[in-house]
Amino acid sequence: MAVLITGGAGYIGSHTAIELLNAGKEIVIIDNFYNSCPVVLDRIKELTGKEFAFEKCDIRDKDALNEVFNKYSIDSVIHFAGLKAVGESCQKPLLYYENNIGGTVTLCQVMAAHGCKTMIFSSSATVYGQNNQSPLTEDMKIGSTTNPYGTTKYFIEQILTDVSKSDVEWSICLLRYFNPIGAHESGRIGEAPNGIPNNLMPYITQVAEGKREHLFVYGDDYMTPDGTGVRDYIHVVDLAKGHLKALEKSKTQKGVAIYNLGTGRGYSVLEVVAAFEKASGVKIPYVIAPRRPGDLATCYSDPSKAERELFWKAEKGIEEMCADAYRWQHNNPNGYED
Repeated sequence: MAVLITGGAGYIGSHTAIELLNAGKEIVIIDNFYNSCPVVLDRIKELTGKEFAFEKCDIRDKDALNEVFNKYSIDSVIHFAGLKAVGESCQKPLLYYENNIGGTVTLCQVMAAHGCKTMIFSSSATVYGQNNQSPLTEDMKIGSTTNPYGTTKYFIEQILTDVSKSDVEWSICLLRYFNPIGAHESGRIGEAPNGIPNNLMPYITQVAEGKREHLFVYGDDYMTPDGTGVRDYIHVVDLAKGHLKALEKSKTQKGVAIYNLGTGRGYSVLEVVAAFEKASGVKIPYVIAPRRPGDLATCYSDPSKAERELFWKAEKGIEEMCADAYRWQHNNPNGYED
């Protein structure tokens, strides 16, 4: 039996595919390459020395999904596929609702029709909204999201919870990510955003490589130690390993389980810049800019539930995250276009 990875050619999906293959799992990857590149598939094979199945497929296409399930024996799904740019979601909310929510509904319908009722869902700390104080725990009230992207994650969590309530055979794990950064230690796969990066680390690495003149730091007057926003950054490989642990757990229980995947430690923007400079030896010029609407002063996790129930804990520190991110960008200055 195989694990279907939707969006498996993406940043987190590709790293998770490597961890699953290295653990001896059979996988099937589907992706429509909206936010990814076919080269990733070759590099996954290169890094693992293993073959796997791939089908180009959009999760909104029910007929294509049915063909995938007919072709392969799939007993579980790790669901990454979705649009993820906060700014774009504000400009194109209907696209995000149609793709992220509509695609997930279609995926669940096809899974149910084929008797596959185990899903690990790629959720986000954005579901906690702006009314909770850090450290954030899984039992806190969610909602009050600040952008359509976050709202899609919140709605999908509700949909999957309702699916589970309607059919006790479902086993669903909601993984709330904090801020994934870093790259595979080989420097062969990493984060390759389209256009101007939305996230801090790829922006820093592009400045380091001279692709951008300086980093914009949005706000230096927050109630934090240095005035800049504090976030919980987690190495993408640690995050990927969390999916393997969640998959193992899902085989032993039904219903919905929710886990934060973070380090439990917050770093400010300027602390990340300093750590990157130390890890890379490259000076990062930055300019202070006005705060962005919807940004929080502080957001970090309490990951103790995942450690207790999944036997998972983030292991890599901030300097290792920075060093791996820089190695990826330095070796691939134009991402996968090289």
